[in-house]
Amino acid sequence: MLFFVDTANLDHIREASELGILDGVTTNPSLMAKEGVSGEKNILKHYRDICAIVGEGRDVSAEVIATDFKGMVEEGKRLADLHENIVVKVPMIREGVKAIAYFTDAGIRTNCTLVFSAGQALLAAKAGATYLSPFIGRIDDIGWDGMALIKEIAEIYNNSGFDTAILAASIRSPLHIIEAAKAGADVVTCPLSAILGLLNHPLTDIGLEKFLEDHRKANG
Repeated sequence: MLFFVDTANLDHIREASELGILDGVTTNPSLMAKEGVSGEKNILKHYRDICAIVGEGRDVSAEVIATDFKGMVEEGKRLADLHENIVVKVPMIREGVKAIAYFTDAGIRTNCTLVFSAGQALLAAKAGATYLSPFIGRIDDIGWDGMALIKEIAEIYNNSGFDTAILAASIRSPLHIIEAAKAGADVVTCPLSAILGLLNHPLTDIGLEKFLEDHRKANG
């Protein structure tokens, strides 16, 4: 499974990269706004900065703002031209599916976002999306089972031979990461805090303290 961090915070991206577990980054307009990045010039520069941190071969999803086909195509081309790491993030709407099909034919990689059903996942794969982003946490928020959707999509993709990678998004906790991996997700994208949470276990802390205490006793 690949680990992406879902953030526009450069320090968090650097920390994940230094940890040695970073495979990519996803962003969205809300995350950019959270970091105080606004205006097209600054946003494009921020994407370039992210690409410079993650290094070669690690995908960075950059989301279009337009919601019409022509606007998404124009914006997506500008984003794709920024860096070879860029994957154009497109919403799961009618015009978005058309844009994904266009980008696929043009050799531009895409991430279909805001996915909440197996039917939407099927359309995105048919259009040639590189990644598909089901929003697990938001599905759970309305009383449905986000992980069941991951399993359903994985079954459909396996049966149909689709190459679209399932990118579990809206991950809220370390447990979500484990559940997504078990359910068949190819990628998880989440805040760095959720990934770092995988490090923690009380028995590890107890065991380490015991080893260190024994070492202190044996070595004065």
